[in-house]
Amino acid sequence: MTLKGRHAPPKAGAMIESLRGLGYSTSTALADVIDNSVSAGARSVDITFRWMGASSYISILDDGHGMNEDQLDHAMRLGERSPLDERAGDDLGRFGLGLKTASFSQCRRLTVASRKTSVTSCMRWDLDILESSAGEGWLLLDGPAGGTEALIEPVSGYPSGTIVVWDKLDRIVTPGFREQEFLDLIDGVEQHLSMVFHRYLATPRKRLILRINGKSIAPWDPFLSAHASTWSSPVATFISDGGPVNVQCHVLPHKDRLTAKEHDSAAGPDGWTSQQGFYVYRNERLLVAGSWLGLGRGRSWAKEEAHRLARIRLDIENTADADWKIDIRKSVARPPVASRERLTRLAEDTRERARRVFAHRGQATRAAGGGQVAQAWRAEHFNGGMRYRIDVDHPSVSDVLDDAGPLEARIRAMLRVIEETIPVQRIWLDTTEARETPRTGFAGEPTDELSSILTTVYRNLVRRKGLSPDLARQQLLRTEPFNNYPELVAELPDDVTSE
Repeated sequence: MTLKGRHAPPKAGAMIESLRGLGYSTSTALADVIDNSVSAGARSVDITFRWMGASSYISILDDGHGMNEDQLDHAMRLGERSPLDERAGDDLGRFGLGLKTASFSQCRRLTVASRKTSVTSCMRWDLDILESSAGEGWLLLDGPAGGTEALIEPVSGYPSGTIVVWDKLDRIVTPGFREQEFLDLIDGVEQHLSMVFHRYLATPRKRLILRINGKSIAPWDPFLSAHASTWSSPVATFISDGGPVNVQCHVLPHKDRLTAKEHDSAAGPDGWTSQQGFYVYRNERLLVAGSWLGLGRGRSWAKEEAHRLARIRLDIENTADADWKIDIRKSVARPPVASRERLTRLAEDTRERARRVFAHRGQATRAAGGGQVAQAWRAEHFNGGMRYRIDVDHPSVSDVLDDAGPLEARIRAMLRVIEETIPVQRIWLDTTEARETPRTGFAGEPTDELSSILTTVYRNLVRRKGLSPDLARQQLLRTEPFNNYPELVAELPDDVTSE
């Protein structure tokens, strides 16, 4: 059967202008270029930002294997390699477009010079020339543009390596863009790269050195793995479409367990609430930084303050790109249907743990010797939703009710009024606006005032309830909020006969 048709190549200028709108930021575009350096075996990558007004440029220099002229020619062509081709296990690429589309999203001229066996090859794309070219116009130019030779010179100092140069930065240096915005851009790029490549940058397995204008980038660990108060689950492994998946759940410490510096750093580039969720890695390169991946029961989970401490590491292999719907920018992932239930269960458990840590300010809900801490408030679920009740079995409450006599009915009526007028909406609004739970549990109260209240409850347990001093102290260590102050409980005297 003869197929009838015609040759219909796209116009180069129009096609590339369309590809410029894929949605890269400067940070994600640079990360995509660095992926090529990592795949080329680079041990160090130097990014240079040079402010020169409209003539500003950015370069990315690596010490990888480099490319000869034929290899560079293939690397510079769009779609030269199919995403269906088999890749090396450590290859961070997939679509054969990343270098070009990432670069075009930021600049109108892309120059790449690569050195191998002491020979340097150089090619460039210039969108202004493509736009003005007649016919199909897919004109890949040899060598650097006149006057830019010095920009590719740094690669000549390496036995092998590659330098990528972006100039004509029309998507960055826009009208009104000033040097301060350029400096702010550098800060944002540093934050992003420290997150995306943190597992490559971290010791003791440090496999990559990243520098911006000569300054090394430090890794940012989303999980505070080294902090004593971080909860981490064992690594769970299961087989999914595209290969094995490794998952490890983490609940970060409450703010009260962190120094101010640790808290600010752990917030990440987008802040505590935005950074919750799954962190999807492929070959230890971060693809998705904080997303619930469309999971949830009935509807997708939203990012809420109560779950801000939940972060889950998820590792997939580069054979899973199609099954996980990895996009060209390597910033979107969707779990296969067969994996969603398993991931949902893991996330539900982590979210609940994170909610408890957030609500209890990092304090244990179990006593040191085991058993639940007696709380003054309890939540009740009923057909109409949820309500909060004072626990009349709490030692401080039960002591008053036991000795209330004729006042008991009035006291119980007062407690019901308090229960029915809890300013739930106000608390929720204040928590949302302040992005922090209100201070409770005598937090910030003078020690002498706290000691006075603690002593009163202790004496009542011994005198009125007949507990021994040791048993009374043990009960206080299992009672909210006194369980938060074991050092004060330990100081309570055995002799409670004197006032």
